[in-house]
Amino acid sequence: MPVATKLPSSAKSVSEPRAILGPAGNRVRVSEDHKRNNDCQKNPRRPTKQMPKIPQSVVTNNVSTDSTCSSDSSSNSSGKKFTSRRTVRRNGLMPVKIVPDGAVGAALSPKAASPSNRCDWITPNSDPLYAAFHDEEWGVPVHDDRKLFELLVFSQALAELSWPAILNVRDVFRKLFKNFEPSSVAEITEKELLALKINGNPLLSEPKLRAILGNANRLLKVQQEFGSFSNYCWRFVNHKPIRNGFRYGRQVPVKTPKAELISKDLMRRGFQCVGPTVVYSFMQAAGLANDHLITCFRYHECNVTIQKEHKTQVEEKEVRNETTLE
Repeated sequence: MPVATKLPSSAKSVSEPRAILGPAGNRVRVSEDHKRNNDCQKNPRRPTKQMPKIPQSVVTNNVSTDSTCSSDSSSNSSGKKFTSRRTVRRNGLMPVKIVPDGAVGAALSPKAASPSNRCDWITPNSDPLYAAFHDEEWGVPVHDDRKLFELLVFSQALAELSWPAILNVRDVFRKLFKNFEPSSVAEITEKELLALKINGNPLLSEPKLRAILGNANRLLKVQQEFGSFSNYCWRFVNHKPIRNGFRYGRQVPVKTPKAELISKDLMRRGFQCVGPTVVYSFMQAAGLANDHLITCFRYHECNVTIQKEHKTQVEEKEVRNETTLE
């Protein structure tokens, strides 16, 4: 390996020659680089001479011939494929970074390379129950009245508790509220309602508890009028989920005109604690709106589920029409 000549220490000392990374390791090119650097210092206005010729093996194995940042693939002496990226420096030298073939995409777009990329609000430090709720339930269309009532109650509880806190006591909620069966909840007396506690502490504030009991009775009336609470909710979105396409968490709204419309109708029917913010949280959780970010793997999965359900509904409607005609 050639050894760089030790230069005398002075105010005009020349910097050490740069190393070029080749397939077999670092190779220091001294003679021509050293001469060119000295020449440029003595004649600063003199045009820079042509860059010293790099051995053909280095060019062939590691450097793309394009003059811009690029990547290409080739094989070294061992037959293993490599992909190279380079940036042309001001002094003309081109340090090369060698990475295994296929790793460039991951380096350029780490989020795209992750198959489980989630919405921004789910982080590696998030509660596992919250992450599981995001991955398996949030945004999935719900048509079961009992489940819809449960999600409505949880959306109301968000004014006092966070999603992770609610999910950690979800089993307690289900036990105390008769598995959220509307007819069973409607039979709970006020005394039993105010006695609902966790470790001696009230489950929710008294107004929220009273609202749950009152809403159960109102829900029963909605079932009588529309056949089910599901039919009532889904008619506001024409029985097809709203598919938003937000890229960033800050773009996701806390309420929408559609949520305000549903909120007004619920309050007109006697429901309590169902403001637009509560209603929109309910719409997101129950899948009436798909607010997963488009970079989240669940956004596409929920859309596939929506398409399948819509196809099934169309087929069922056609069967009912054929049966009626017969």
